[in-house]
Amino acid sequence: MHPLKGILLKLVAVSCFIVMSSLIKASTPHVPAGEAVFFRSFCSLPIIVGWLAARGDLSTGMRVANPMAHVWRGFIGTTSMGCGFAALAFLPLPEVTALGYTMPLLVVVFAAMFLGEKVGIFRIGAVVLGLCGVMVVLEPRVTTLGGDMVEITQAAGALLVLFGATCGALAQVHIRNMVKTEQTSAIVFWFSITATAMSLLTIPFGWVMPTPFEATALICAGLVGGVGQIFLTSSYRFADASLVAPFDYASMLFALLIGYFAFGEVPTAQMLIGAAIIIAAGVIILIRERQLGLQRAKAQQSKTP
Repeated sequence: MHPLKGILLKLVAVSCFIVMSSLIKASTPHVPAGEAVFFRSFCSLPIIVGWLAARGDLSTGMRVANPMAHVWRGFIGTTSMGCGFAALAFLPLPEVTALGYTMPLLVVVFAAMFLGEKVGIFRIGAVVLGLCGVMVVLEPRVTTLGGDMVEITQAAGALLVLFGATCGALAQVHIRNMVKTEQTSAIVFWFSITATAMSLLTIPFGWVMPTPFEATALICAGLVGGVGQIFLTSSYRFADASLVAPFDYASMLFALLIGYFAFGEVPTAQMLIGAAIIIAAGVIILIRERQLGLQRAKAQQSKTP
């Protein structure tokens, strides 16, 4: 284990994903979300295939034990990605990032519902705290539903982020089941394949010819997203998941900086307060998950052979 290396890799991965979102945001005023999903997924394939080949995992990455599990993971994952990309056209980058932090909160809920995981009062309290933070961020959008078209589209953008986070949480819970029969390399590879194929189904809903700038941004988004996926996966090879997971929240700092300097977005105090509450809840859950993981490990070690 090399904890510092794992943390650095995770920070690079997080920065890659924020840059990817920024590139998508630069094109979304004209390019539909489904088309953006296609570029993100298709252009990341050469990066992922090259990485698997370099590791000697290409044959493993193509091997599938349960095809329908990959189809289902592709459907809900692609839906999550599409909703997130669509929301970038309506909301500031930091706000989309903050509302996206709802995902780990919902994972706790869905894991209890669908996997039968026991959730104690500690994590329930953290989820409630996080949802309060979500309401703080959402409040300006909800109270302006009767306003002009800009305010209505911003409210729709917020709902898209939350729906995308819900789908993303379902995907993560589904992956917890998939890893029992599927290799990580196969999950990564086939998600890019299924997301690319499923994004093509949105062609009838109005794809456009991107401008040279938009095409460049979309292609770079796919490449950067593929690189980010590699760094993310690699970070967990050098450090425990419980150690590197909290560094997901560094994305808020990156989002604030890029949002301000690239798009002129100045976050409100209310949005920052809500984001801080959501992040605090997420960190509490991560700390508790780490404690439970250590307890499970001790219990496992104490079992009679």
